[in-house]
Amino acid sequence: MQSDLASLRDLVRQFADERDWDKFHTPKNLATALSVEASELLEPFQWLTTGHKSELDEGKQTAIRHEMADVLLYLVRLADKLDVDLYQACLEKMDINEVKYPAEKVRGDSRKYSDYQD
Repeated sequence: MQSDLASLRDLVRQFADERDWDKFHTPKNLATALSVEASELLEPFQWLTTGHKSELDEGKQTAIRHEMADVLLYLVRLADKLDVDLYQACLEKMDINEVKYPAEKVRGDSRKYSDYQD
């Protein structure tokens, strides 16, 4: 059975192939597009106090959902081009974070791992 990320990768790959866009989807271009979409995700939150769902009308919620999808789609495409298994990369990164941020040491504290004293 194929994972949801692999299915999404195949869907995005087919979409690009049908439009002959592969030549434009270089890792640099995809990373740039990903950064642009991540920035666009901030726009609906601009000038809100916290950005909690209670502050978001239906239009903003839709815009956020679509920008989140754009971010994920470009990330999946970039991973495809670089042969990165995103699921495994996330598991690896969570293991690294577990060491850098042990729960008993950092609970309730948002500082960067390098700011903690031993």
